[in-house]
Amino acid sequence: MPADRLHLVRHGEVHNPQRVLYGRLPNFRLSDDGRAMAQQAADHVKRLGRPVTALYASPLQRTRESAEPFTAAFGLEPTLDERVIEPTNVFEGKRMRRALMNPGNWHYLRTPALPSWGEPYTQIVDRMDAAMREAWDAAASGDVVIVSHQLPIWITHLAVQGEPLRHDPRRRRCALSSVTSFERDGDRWREVSYAEPASLAGAVDVGAV
Repeated sequence: MPADRLHLVRHGEVHNPQRVLYGRLPNFRLSDDGRAMAQQAADHVKRLGRPVTALYASPLQRTRESAEPFTAAFGLEPTLDERVIEPTNVFEGKRMRRALMNPGNWHYLRTPALPSWGEPYTQIVDRMDAAMREAWDAAASGDVVIVSHQLPIWITHLAVQGEPLRHDPRRRRCALSSVTSFERDGDRWREVSYAEPASLAGAVDVGAV
């Protein structure tokens, strides 16, 4: 038997005093509030009363740290999976508002539907879907948790809902430490719930791709 439900969990708030787009840059850890958010996400999944039998995480520091409360709650060590990592982006390490005011960067915006500033949306969909399917099929039963990032989770949502992948990043419904849950309907994914269990008051969320 495969898994029963799969939860895509976003990492918590990142310590990012310069407010840059951190992308795949190393050494971006959770803030103290971010650790509390990750705990709240794990507590939420625990309260569902469903057995969690597998835990996966992106290899970046902020997702590995966000997986720690799930390890404590369910006794599972995370399997690191590169396929659920943050996408590449030419603006890594820069403050976005400043970068977009520089005419030298405008050519990166020429094809927003691709997008031309980073990894193609279709490629993100494919790698996330492959990781999700493999994790689903590998589980004997119970639920699977995958700790990932805002854009991969949001793009997965859009693909599953059959919506256009091009979107306004300011309108993503994927808050820090949110939980987006899916089940399989035959060979297709079906989104079954979305939750924001973490306290977001005063949260800084400016570094996502």
